[in-house]
Amino acid sequence: MISKVHENVLEAVSGIADGSTVMIGGFGRAGQPVELIDALLAGSATALTVVSNNAGNGDAGLAALVGSGRVAKIVCSFPRQVDSHVFDAVYRAGRIELELVPQGNLAERIRAAGAGIGAFYTPTGFGTLVAEGKETRSIDGRDYVLEYPLKADVALISALRGDRWGNLVYRGTSRNFGPIMAAAAATTIAQVDEVVELGSLDPEAVVTPGLFVDRVVAVGERPWLRDGVFVGAEAAS
Repeated sequence: MISKVHENVLEAVSGIADGSTVMIGGFGRAGQPVELIDALLAGSATALTVVSNNAGNGDAGLAALVGSGRVAKIVCSFPRQVDSHVFDAVYRAGRIELELVPQGNLAERIRAAGAGIGAFYTPTGFGTLVAEGKETRSIDGRDYVLEYPLKADVALISALRGDRWGNLVYRGTSRNFGPIMAAAAATTIAQVDEVVELGSLDPEAVVTPGLFVDRVVAVGERPWLRDGVFVGAEAAS
């Protein structure tokens, strides 16, 4: 019987190696897999490259991961905003490398990786620092920049519901980067509010088929936490 369901988030993120490229879904807090990020923080993987829309908000989630010193490089569109003080401090101290990618280019580079597209031309960024060192081309009188796909070793995403095969449905705008990241990573780990019985998801509503998902964990009750502290995989299972 195929089941991709894991008992807890610590188990779900186990095996992520030092130096891995990790895609993290979300647009700000919407769709950010906070529990999986916390589990990654509880582990030991370091020298990570993170691909995400932004560089974290406040002090929790992605911001905490950046602040831990375990992220060597971040590829994102919005590294700075009102509450991005953690990234700001780390970047100014020279402890993290930043690759700035316009949001449309970021989404298309991720999508291209999942679709098997070798590269694509885009007008976004032409004539700016974004295009430095990149191939350019004029097509029908318009100038374009050649961009390459963004692949990852692991994608951490969040969905509303999933089944044991890994089929996922999302809630509203929390869908954002999740589906394309799932297709662009070698291993996709999805946290869901609940795991439902096989066959109970409307096939027409499934956005990410289980083909693109390797591990699923329900985070509704969060039995692995005690007073906000991880109790460890053994105690949580």
